[in-house]
Amino acid sequence: MKLFKNRTFLLFLPVAIFLMIPFYGFIHAVIQSLGGEGLAHYEEILSSERFLSSVWFSVRTAGIATLVSIILGLGFTKFFHPLLTNISPRLMVWIPMLFPHFVWGYMVILMLSETGWLPQILAAAGWLETPSNFPVWTRDPEGIGIIITYVWKEVPLVILLLFPVYASIRPEYYALVDSLGGNAWHRFTTVDLPHLLPVLVETFLIIFSFTLAAYEVPALIGTTFPEMISVLGYEWFYGSSWDDRPLAFAAMVMTSLFLLGLTLMSYYGLSRPRWRAMRGDRQ
Repeated sequence: MKLFKNRTFLLFLPVAIFLMIPFYGFIHAVIQSLGGEGLAHYEEILSSERFLSSVWFSVRTAGIATLVSIILGLGFTKFFHPLLTNISPRLMVWIPMLFPHFVWGYMVILMLSETGWLPQILAAAGWLETPSNFPVWTRDPEGIGIIITYVWKEVPLVILLLFPVYASIRPEYYALVDSLGGNAWHRFTTVDLPHLLPVLVETFLIIFSFTLAAYEVPALIGTTFPEMISVLGYEWFYGSSWDDRPLAFAAMVMTSLFLLGLTLMSYYGLSRPRWRAMRGDRQ
């Protein structure tokens, strides 16, 4: 009764209303994926070599892009966060966030494709015989162009999320580690990492989830095989055969469940030490 008396529950209404939309979409996708045939469509895609190749390619590409973005963003923030206290350097770093992902995808094509700016410059300088000798970094089966695009776009996001953490760390902590004979690695593991770990996990989940499920960049720079799971689901949904539509829903449901499970495991891993501390458990 106290909850209704002070009207605290009203604070949860916007969240509940917002979550109703994706929840409805998920339930609708589950119903469409079953299609009155039970789990037949799930069994079909799990036995499909095309789908399994797409899953491995998507997870690998999204994982590499996410880890590289976090490593670069973390290194930049650690060494240059004093400069980011000024507004001008912050604006320069965060400018890429103003443009959509497909814009950076076009930039990667213009710069790194076989007829792009960089191969032509290298050929004009005599470092390449012809621009066609440049390595294939766009529409390649390894997803290099997709990874470069997302790294280019997501590093500023990592800096944005990590900068407030570094700004809140007191210099006395580093001085204490130095007084005890610690080095740079000790300063990172004993001071930086405990503060950064929750934000790093959240950042990983945000970038990985978006990269895994995004469509425009893989459709623009990716190959026809293997393809990202979002592109495969789009082809199944908008293809000529109506029988493939339940497969698209099944693929998206499995992707959603995978990301949900990953999020819950991450939350449990971050919360477990806190629960142990609250119980007074040293193990």
